[in-house]
Formats: sequence, C-alpha cells, structure tokens
Amino acid sequence: MLVDQCLDHNGMLAVCIREVQKSLAQSSKRLIESKIAALGVGSGFKIFADKIATPGDGLIIFQGMRDHTAESIKSLEGFKRAWIEEAQSLSARSLTLLRPTIRAKGSELWASWNPTRKSDAIDDFLRARKPKNAIVVQANWRDNDWFPRELEDERRLDLALYPERYDHIWEGDYAKAFDGAYYARQLNAARLEGRIGKVARDPLLPIRAVFDLGGSGARADAMAIWLVQWAGQEIRVLDYIEGIGQVLAHYVNDLRSRGYQGAVCILPHDGVNENNITGKRYEDHLRDAGFEVVVVPNQGRGAAAMRIEAVRRIFPRVWFNEATTEAGRDALGYYHERKDETRRVGLGPDHDWSSHAADSFGLMAVAYEDPSRAGAQLKPLGIAPRGAGGWMGG
Repeated sequence: MLVDQCLDHNGMLAVCIREVQKSLAQSSKRLIESKIAALGVGSGFKIFADKIATPGDGLIIFQGMRDHTAESIKSLEGFKRAWIEEAQSLSARSLTLLRPTIRAKGSELWASWNPTRKSDAIDDFLRARKPKNAIVVQANWRDNDWFPRELEDERRLDLALYPERYDHIWEGDYAKAFDGAYYARQLNAARLEGRIGKVARDPLLPIRAVFDLGGSGARADAMAIWLVQWAGQEIRVLDYIEGIGQVLAHYVNDLRSRGYQGAVCILPHDGVNENNITGKRYEDHLRDAGFEVVVVPNQGRGAAAMRIEAVRRIFPRVWFNEATTEAGRDALGYYHERKDETRRVGLGPDHDWSSHAADSFGLMAVAYEDPSRAGAQLKPLGIAPRGAGGWMGG
C-alpha cells in the first residue's frame, strides 16, 4: 500500500516507525524493497542503504521512536505518511509525540499490530477511545486469499499443541498467556473449564486483600492487591487493584469505595517496614484505617520458587471474576522466567511489570489454608497479631 501511495503521489514523504529500531534489519525496508520488485516499478525508486527515494523526489525513511525527543520529532513535520510497525509496542509517550507531528494537509497515520493488551497505547487510542476520523480493521488468516498450505499446517499445529497461544497468534485476540509463562497452561485450563466468568461475593465469608507493596513516586514499584474469598474448595478471586506512585491512603480509599472496608489485609514480610514518606509501618497504617492485618513472615531464600509452586498447586481451585480481574490475569499470563540464551538455563522470575501482581497472587497461595481442614479457620500465619491484627479465616 505504501508503494502504491508513493506511485500515486509524486514527492511523497513517508516514515516507517518502530518503538525501538536498533538497525535497519529490524525495519520494514526489505519488505518494501521486495514489494517494489514484485510490482515491477523499480525504475521509479532508488534504494539507498538507509532510505528509499520515491518518484518526484519523495522519500521513505526508517526510524525508532524511542530515539526521538520533543525537539527531534519536528524533523518529521511535512511527512504525509507514517506507518507504525509492531504498533502494540509503541509507548504512550511516543504516540503523544507522533500524532501532532504528522499534520500536513492530507497526511495519514497508519498502524499495524497484533494486539497484546487492552492497555497498550495504540489499542487504548484506536479501539477503546475510537476517534471519529479513524478506520480500524481486523484482519487475520481468514481474510488472506493467498493463505498458503504451509501456514495452514502451522495454524493447525498451534491449535492442537499450543491452545493457550492460538487465539493471540492466529485470531487477533489479546494475549492471555505468553510462551514460557509460569501459569500459561493453568490460565488456559481455567478458561476452558469455565472458571473465568461471573464470580459473586459471599456476604458471609471474610475477604482477604493480599498485597505486594509498592512505593510512592513515579519510579516506584507497582502496588498490587488481589481480593479473594476462600469458599469451601473454591478460591474466589473477586477483584484486582494496581497502581504506581500512589500513597497508601489512595489504596485504602479504593478498598473502601469498592466495599472491602472489612477485608483482612495480608502483607508480605516488608509490611513491618516503615513507609518512606510517613515513617510509620505499612501494617500500622492499615490498622489505623480500621483493617485487620496479618504479616506473612519472610520465606527466605527460594521464596519466589515457593510462591510459583504454591500457585500451581492451588490453581485448579481458583475462580476469577472476569470483569474485575482482567489486568491481574494479564500479568499472571505474562509472568515468566529470565533465560540465559547462551547457556540455555533459567535465571529465575523476570522482574518486570507483571511480577508485582504475580508476587501478590503467590503470597495468597502461600497463605492459603483449605477451610475443610480441621482448625484451618483459626490457624495463624506464623506470627502473633499485634494491636487489632487478625487471624486467617476460612
């Protein structure tokens, strides 16, 4: 399409964009060159090492958005076509810089992508907010009149062997679980078994708010909170809360606004640490706000592996309320192991955006006690409660 546009409009200035482009090998340059050759229009174009000259002194260039600043992006003013490749990786910052820059009369901003998360900047802009002057088209293998037999064989193989990734790769669905993710198969099983749907809160059972503590400030780790009930043999996951840079009072108010003011707050071992803004311990803040609090002792070395195994053990009992836990499930589906590709060995969980939700969920799994076991409703979590602290109940 870009080649056709350059043929139809002499002097077209176009830019092909990725969020990160370390070399031209990562760009669409070779694809465009192949299309020029396939159409037999090579006489109108001139291929250079880093750009393509088009008819009428036009130009196609290839750039990474992460390298641009508010000043350098002005170099793209006057360009009439901007094609964002792998647009699911485009940051909100880059989209904010790019949109007002491609503004020449008759200019167009194109994006092609395989959706990953609803919160990705391009999905939020085009599919959630739906600007009136945008055209969004979903296309996949069914729409390809020249879909080859080799790809059809690959599609069927993925459907048979890797059902957890099939919908994302072949049907344009959001990624529910990524290759190598610790809980990919468990999430897929929950989906197939109908354990992701409408899960109602039982008004007679206690609610646990299980935390992974984050800090305040723009660069702080995320705060992640799962809201769960233990109902017989079921672990009912009612809600998920996450935020970055907010003070603890923000989450207290959020819990209250959602009707969880009576929840038992389960904190990791650093819940006894002092808040870097107020100087008070996290557990004391929550108790002062009227919550019961239990702090899980430090699990020592191997804590991450213990949490992962605990989650895998209890997952067949887990039921998710679909409407309120999507962001948390996205994180669980992405949480994965770092790899040393040279030695092909695992290096433990990757600490990224998904790890906070996964750590909180893992803490819930470690703290879980089967309510049907004798005494489970009164079993403490290894420490004596202080002040208004509570016990874990069934």
